[in-house]
Amino acid sequence: MATARDVGRAVARRLQPVTASGPQVAGTALRRIVEVAIDGTGRLPGARVSAAKHLERAGGSVDDAIESVIDSHIRLGTAQGFVTNIGGLATAPVLIPANLAGVAVVQVRMIAAIAHLRGYDINDRRVRTALVMCLIGGEQLGRRIATGKLPTTPMAVATAPVFDPDLDARVAEIAFADLLARVGGKHLPLMITRRIPLVGGGVGAVLDGMATYHLGQFTKGELVQRRALQS
Repeated sequence: MATARDVGRAVARRLQPVTASGPQVAGTALRRIVEVAIDGTGRLPGARVSAAKHLERAGGSVDDAIESVIDSHIRLGTAQGFVTNIGGLATAPVLIPANLAGVAVVQVRMIAAIAHLRGYDINDRRVRTALVMCLIGGEQLGRRIATGKLPTTPMAVATAPVFDPDLDARVAEIAFADLLARVGGKHLPLMITRRIPLVGGGVGAVLDGMATYHLGQFTKGELVQRRALQS
Protein backbone atom coordinates (compact mmCIF):
# COMPACT_ATOMS: atom_id res chain seq x y z
CA MET A 1 0.00 0.00 0.00
CA ALA A 2 1.30 3.45 -0.88
CA THR A 3 2.37 5.63 2.02
CA ALA A 4 1.58 9.33 2.31
CA ARG A 5 5.24 10.06 1.53
CA ASP A 6 5.05 8.00 -1.68
CA VAL A 7 1.89 9.78 -2.73
CA GLY A 8 3.34 13.20 -2.02
CA ARG A 9 6.40 12.55 -4.16
CA ALA A 10 4.31 11.12 -7.00
CA VAL A 11 2.03 14.15 -7.01
CA ALA A 12 5.03 16.48 -6.98
CA ARG A 13 6.32 14.89 -10.18
CA ARG A 14 2.99 15.46 -11.93
CA LEU A 15 2.16 18.93 -10.64
CA GLN A 16 4.94 20.89 -12.28
CA PRO A 17 5.11 24.61 -11.42
CA VAL A 18 2.79 27.05 -13.17
CA THR A 19 4.91 30.04 -14.16
CA ALA A 20 2.43 31.98 -16.26
CA SER A 21 0.55 34.98 -14.97
CA GLY A 22 -2.88 36.37 -15.67
CA PRO A 23 -6.40 34.94 -15.65
CA GLN A 24 -5.24 31.59 -17.07
CA VAL A 25 -3.28 30.72 -13.91
CA ALA A 26 -6.28 29.57 -11.88
CA GLY A 27 -7.62 27.40 -14.68
CA THR A 28 -4.22 25.85 -15.38
CA ALA A 29 -3.54 25.04 -11.72
CA LEU A 30 -7.01 23.61 -11.11
CA ARG A 31 -6.92 21.53 -14.32
CA ARG A 32 -3.67 19.92 -13.22
CA ILE A 33 -5.06 19.14 -9.81
CA VAL A 34 -8.23 17.62 -11.32
CA GLU A 35 -6.24 15.60 -13.86
CA VAL A 36 -3.94 14.12 -11.19
CA ALA A 37 -6.90 13.42 -8.90
CA ILE A 38 -8.94 11.66 -11.59
CA ASP A 39 -6.20 9.93 -13.59
CA GLY A 40 -3.86 9.13 -10.72
CA THR A 41 -0.09 9.24 -10.70
CA GLY A 42 2.66 6.95 -9.52
CA ARG A 43 1.44 5.05 -6.48
CA LEU A 44 -1.68 7.20 -6.18
CA PRO A 45 -4.48 5.41 -8.10
CA GLY A 46 -7.04 7.62 -9.81
CA ALA A 47 -10.54 8.34 -8.58
CA ARG A 48 -12.20 5.52 -10.54
CA VAL A 49 -9.79 2.91 -9.23
CA SER A 50 -10.22 4.20 -5.70
CA ALA A 51 -14.01 4.14 -6.04
CA ALA A 52 -13.98 0.60 -7.41
CA LYS A 53 -11.84 -0.68 -4.53
CA HIS A 54 -14.09 0.87 -1.91
CA LEU A 55 -17.21 -0.42 -3.67
CA GLU A 56 -15.79 -3.95 -3.68
CA ARG A 57 -14.88 -3.75 0.00
CA ALA A 58 -18.39 -2.46 0.74
CA GLY A 59 -19.96 -5.47 -0.93
CA GLY A 60 -21.48 -3.37 -3.70
CA SER A 61 -23.18 -0.85 -1.39
CA VAL A 62 -22.68 2.61 -2.91
CA ASP A 63 -23.53 4.41 0.32
CA ASP A 64 -21.07 2.36 2.34
CA ALA A 65 -18.42 2.81 -0.35
CA ILE A 66 -18.87 6.59 -0.22
CA GLU A 67 -18.43 6.61 3.56
CA SER A 68 -15.29 4.52 3.14
CA VAL A 69 -13.96 6.88 0.46
CA ILE A 70 -14.47 9.87 2.75
CA ASP A 71 -12.82 8.18 5.74
CA SER A 72 -9.77 7.08 3.75
CA HIS A 73 -9.25 10.51 2.23
CA ILE A 74 -9.51 12.19 5.62
CA ARG A 75 -6.67 9.97 6.78
CA LEU A 76 -4.61 10.71 3.69
CA GLY A 77 -5.28 14.44 3.90
CA THR A 78 -4.11 14.60 7.50
CA ALA A 79 -0.96 12.55 6.92
CA GLN A 80 2.04 14.74 7.68
CA GLY A 81 4.24 12.82 5.25
CA PHE A 82 1.95 13.83 2.41
CA VAL A 83 1.78 17.55 3.01
CA THR A 84 5.49 17.91 3.80
CA ASN A 85 6.96 15.92 0.91
CA ILE A 86 5.80 17.84 -2.11
CA GLY A 87 8.96 19.81 -2.65
CA GLY A 88 9.49 22.03 -5.65
CA LEU A 89 5.94 23.23 -6.11
CA ALA A 90 6.38 26.08 -3.66
CA THR A 91 9.06 27.64 -5.89
CA ALA A 92 6.39 28.88 -8.30
CA PRO A 93 5.20 32.25 -6.95
CA VAL A 94 1.78 32.06 -8.57
CA LEU A 95 1.01 28.43 -7.79
CA ILE A 96 -0.98 27.09 -4.88
CA PRO A 97 1.58 26.39 -2.11
CA ALA A 98 2.90 22.85 -2.15
CA ASN A 99 1.17 21.49 0.94
CA LEU A 100 -2.18 22.91 -0.09
CA ALA A 101 -1.82 21.58 -3.63
CA GLY A 102 -1.28 18.11 -2.22
CA VAL A 103 -4.31 18.29 0.05
CA ALA A 104 -6.37 19.70 -2.86
CA VAL A 105 -5.45 16.66 -4.97
CA VAL A 106 -6.66 14.38 -2.17
CA GLN A 107 -9.89 16.33 -1.79
CA VAL A 108 -10.67 16.46 -5.51
CA ARG A 109 -9.89 12.74 -5.78
CA MET A 110 -12.41 12.09 -2.99
CA ILE A 111 -15.02 14.33 -4.65
CA ALA A 112 -14.48 12.65 -8.02
CA ALA A 113 -14.69 9.17 -6.50
CA ILE A 114 -18.01 10.07 -4.87
CA ALA A 115 -19.29 11.47 -8.17
CA HIS A 116 -18.24 8.30 -10.00
CA LEU A 117 -19.97 6.11 -7.43
CA ARG A 118 -23.11 8.18 -7.89
CA GLY A 119 -23.05 7.53 -11.65
CA TYR A 120 -21.54 10.72 -13.07
CA ASP A 121 -19.12 10.68 -16.00
CA ILE A 122 -16.07 12.33 -14.46
CA ASN A 123 -14.53 12.78 -17.92
CA ASP A 124 -17.41 15.11 -18.83
CA ARG A 125 -16.30 18.75 -18.71
CA ARG A 126 -19.58 19.76 -17.06
CA VAL A 127 -18.96 17.27 -14.28
CA ARG A 128 -15.38 18.44 -13.86
CA THR A 129 -16.63 22.00 -13.39
CA ALA A 130 -19.02 20.66 -10.75
CA LEU A 131 -16.17 18.82 -9.00
CA VAL A 132 -14.22 22.06 -8.65
CA MET A 133 -17.38 23.76 -7.37
CA CYS A 134 -17.63 21.10 -4.66
CA LEU A 135 -14.01 21.90 -3.71
CA ILE A 136 -15.19 25.41 -2.78
CA GLY A 137 -17.37 23.87 -0.07
CA GLY A 138 -21.02 24.20 0.80
CA GLU A 139 -20.95 27.33 2.97
CA GLN A 140 -18.73 29.37 0.66
CA LEU A 141 -20.55 28.12 -2.40
CA GLY A 142 -23.90 29.10 -0.91
CA ARG A 143 -22.63 32.63 -0.35
CA ARG A 144 -21.39 32.89 -3.94
CA ILE A 145 -24.76 31.74 -5.27
CA ALA A 146 -26.66 34.09 -2.95
CA THR A 147 -24.61 37.08 -4.10
CA GLY A 148 -24.85 36.14 -7.78
CA LYS A 149 -21.15 35.37 -8.22
CA LEU A 150 -22.14 31.85 -9.24
CA PRO A 151 -25.46 30.99 -10.88
CA THR A 152 -26.36 27.60 -9.48
CA THR A 153 -25.30 24.41 -7.69
CA PRO A 154 -22.78 21.72 -8.65
CA MET A 155 -25.64 19.29 -9.28
CA ALA A 156 -27.23 21.66 -11.79
CA VAL A 157 -23.90 22.30 -13.52
CA ALA A 158 -23.08 18.58 -13.75
CA THR A 159 -26.43 17.90 -15.43
CA ALA A 160 -26.63 21.05 -17.58
CA PRO A 161 -27.47 20.62 -21.30
CA VAL A 162 -24.10 22.01 -22.44
CA PHE A 163 -20.66 22.84 -21.10
CA ASP A 164 -20.21 26.53 -20.19
CA PRO A 165 -16.55 27.58 -20.61
CA ASP A 166 -17.15 31.01 -19.06
CA LEU A 167 -18.66 29.43 -15.95
CA ASP A 168 -15.81 26.94 -15.82
CA ALA A 169 -13.27 29.79 -15.81
CA ARG A 170 -15.21 31.68 -13.13
CA VAL A 171 -15.43 28.59 -10.93
CA ALA A 172 -11.68 27.99 -11.32
CA GLU A 173 -10.87 31.56 -10.30
CA ILE A 174 -13.07 31.37 -7.21
CA ALA A 175 -11.78 27.94 -6.16
CA PHE A 176 -8.18 29.03 -6.70
CA ALA A 177 -8.70 32.17 -4.59
CA ASP A 178 -10.35 30.13 -1.86
CA LEU A 179 -7.46 27.66 -1.80
CA LEU A 180 -5.02 30.52 -1.35
CA ALA A 181 -7.23 32.02 1.36
CA ARG A 182 -7.07 28.75 3.26
CA VAL A 183 -3.33 29.29 3.66
CA GLY A 184 -4.00 32.54 5.48
CA GLY A 185 -6.61 30.87 7.62
CA LYS A 186 -4.11 28.21 8.68
CA HIS A 187 -1.28 30.64 9.41
CA LEU A 188 -2.59 32.06 12.68
CA PRO A 189 -2.94 28.82 14.66
CA LEU A 190 0.31 27.55 13.16
CA MET A 191 2.14 30.73 14.18
CA ILE A 192 0.76 30.45 17.71
CA THR A 193 1.90 26.84 18.08
CA ARG A 194 5.12 26.90 16.06
CA ARG A 195 7.33 27.04 19.18
CA ILE A 196 5.63 24.02 20.73
CA PRO A 197 7.23 20.74 19.56
CA LEU A 198 4.94 18.58 17.40
CA VAL A 199 1.91 20.81 17.94
CA GLY A 200 2.22 23.00 14.83
CA GLY A 201 2.13 20.10 12.40
CA GLY A 202 -0.72 18.55 14.35
CA VAL A 203 -2.82 21.68 14.00
CA GLY A 204 -2.29 21.71 10.24
CA ALA A 205 -3.24 18.05 10.03
CA VAL A 206 -6.44 18.58 12.02
CA LEU A 207 -7.47 21.55 9.87
CA ASP A 208 -6.85 19.62 6.65
CA GLY A 209 -8.75 16.62 8.00
CA MET A 210 -11.72 18.74 9.05
CA ALA A 211 -11.84 20.47 5.67
CA THR A 212 -11.71 17.11 3.88
CA TYR A 213 -14.53 15.76 6.05
CA HIS A 214 -16.79 18.74 5.37
CA LEU A 215 -16.14 18.62 1.62
CA GLY A 216 -16.94 14.91 1.58
CA GLN A 217 -20.20 15.43 3.44
CA PHE A 218 -21.20 18.30 1.15
CA THR A 219 -20.42 16.35 -2.01
CA LYS A 220 -22.30 13.30 -0.73
CA GLY A 221 -25.39 15.42 -0.17
CA GLU A 222 -25.08 17.49 -3.34
CA LEU A 223 -24.31 14.93 -6.06
CA VAL A 224 -27.28 12.62 -5.71
CA GLN A 225 -27.56 9.36 -7.62
CA ARG A 226 -27.69 10.03 -11.37
CA ARG A 227 -27.73 6.58 -12.93
CA ALA A 228 -26.52 3.05 -12.37
CA LEU A 229 -22.74 2.94 -11.88
CA GLN A 230 -20.90 1.94 -15.02
CA SER A 231 -17.54 0.21 -14.72
